[in-house]
Amino acid sequence: MPGSGPFDDAEGGFLPDSKRIGLIDDIPPTLEGQTLVGGAPVTIRTLEEALRHAPRLIAVDGGADAALAAGMVPETVIGDLDSISDAARSAFADRLHHIAEQNSTDFAKALRISPAALTIAVGFIGARVDHFLSCLTEMVRSGENCVLLGEEDCICIAPPSLDLALKAGTRLSLWPMGPVRGTSEGLLWPIDGLEFGPTMRTGTSNEVIGHVRLRLDGPMALILPADALPTLLKSLDATPRRAAISRL
Repeated sequence: MPGSGPFDDAEGGFLPDSKRIGLIDDIPPTLEGQTLVGGAPVTIRTLEEALRHAPRLIAVDGGADAALAAGMVPETVIGDLDSISDAARSAFADRLHHIAEQNSTDFAKALRISPAALTIAVGFIGARVDHFLSCLTEMVRSGENCVLLGEEDCICIAPPSLDLALKAGTRLSLWPMGPVRGTSEGLLWPIDGLEFGPTMRTGTSNEVIGHVRLRLDGPMALILPADALPTLLKSLDATPRRAAISRL
């Protein structure tokens, strides 16, 4: 099970996942955005919308089947490859990037091995809840500029400061991934003075009433309607990222 313990690496020693980066040939980084396609249900419309903003296509394990069904060829297929069909394995045999270790999820492997200025991940919302939650955890832990995109929502880990020019009436939810305090402008229910936490207060179903300004001290997932993706990406592009959380 990913994240369950140490593993035997290629040189016979036991290393935690974060120390094994140098033992795997990384995919060359790109200044363009990349789209990761995973194994959860994804429509061609959502996949094409992601590729419009992040044109490099990377399949993550079973996401190779989504690419094959859409008639698309990923640059590479990353993962432990335990969910890919025989048809996709054959079609993409020349671009399989097998990573056998089980200390991290395939999503985490892809973010680590395929660096990019922006990652949009489709096919990671709407199937197994544990897989979805592990994606959120990895986004906090890695500090990568990554947005999960589904049919209904787009989700990122908000940077410490974020300005959003959203339409009035837009749904905006804040889900704390740890203790968080902050301030806001442009929300129907301001967050100033509130203490958020997974076992305390959450911020679901707020509403935009003007230009949104968020200032956050702590890891907070920002959830917007999927059609707000262009606005979110524009704001993220102009905002410094939160530092990654170090791993042992």
